[in-house]
Amino acid sequence: MALGRLQTLRNIYRTVEIRDFSTLLASSRSNSKSISNVPHITLRCISSCMHKDHGGIPWTSGDKIMLRSTTTQEPISYGYMRSVTTKAKAPAQARQMGAVKVSMLSPGIIYEPYVPREKIPFWKRYFTRNGWKRTKEDLTSELKSAYAIAKLRKAGYSKQQFYTEAVSIYKEINTQMANGGKGTLRKLVTEHMYSALKNEIKQRESVWPTVYWELIEPIVKVRTLRARLIGVDRNDLSKVFIQLTLEFLAKQKFEAYDGKGAVVTGDRNKEVLVRDIWVFEKSLFHPGAYWRLCGRIKV
Repeated sequence: MALGRLQTLRNIYRTVEIRDFSTLLASSRSNSKSISNVPHITLRCISSCMHKDHGGIPWTSGDKIMLRSTTTQEPISYGYMRSVTTKAKAPAQARQMGAVKVSMLSPGIIYEPYVPREKIPFWKRYFTRNGWKRTKEDLTSELKSAYAIAKLRKAGYSKQQFYTEAVSIYKEINTQMANGGKGTLRKLVTEHMYSALKNEIKQRESVWPTVYWELIEPIVKVRTLRARLIGVDRNDLSKVFIQLTLEFLAKQKFEAYDGKGAVVTGDRNKEVLVRDIWVFEKSLFHPGAYWRLCGRIKV
């Protein structure tokens, strides 16, 4: 009788243990699915102007290009830093030789892409439930940016120096897009961004073989909208990439020509005020790393 009771208790314990494990496994899968849904950012033309009839810089026409990563990424949150694990299948010969260490040059994503927030009244922000929720979200975002900038300063970051470099990259990329200089673009942008820009140049040249573009300097305004860290090694939190989202407000000139050299759109004698939001990325653990464009956000 005692042996039968003991066997019954053992079976009940095993049943409960299996249920608990199944519940834990289901929860783990759902959490993994939710954090891996990193939003993709829609790319647009190199510059979007603030008026419709502005003779702006519509490099592309038709379908939009999506910035996507070709690697399998599993972002995991570590407080104010997002970790991205990259899986890459090695060639058969390399697998036979043993494990292969993959060096990541870019995460291939934009972590928490900047989205303009509508202003809300004072009374709604502090005296409604939605207002308090919005305040909490804004504060969390600001703390993430402050944490990223603080870590960047330890690596010798200078705001003024970075702005000067960012404006130079902004000008060079736009110039090479106008001239069709694909080779020069390679060192100014990330791998995924380079592929997207090549497609944009191809689409633009099929419509306008030649274009004129000029940046009026000094630039009107540059400001940082967001800063984020992306970790790539959960065992070493010093291996991180940083992404800075900048807003450019600049006067530009643009004119496009057909195959016969006739003006199709734009006016090279007219200055147009253009607002762009670009995301720059840099590795904080690769020797000799430098800032590159990793994405553009539609205004």
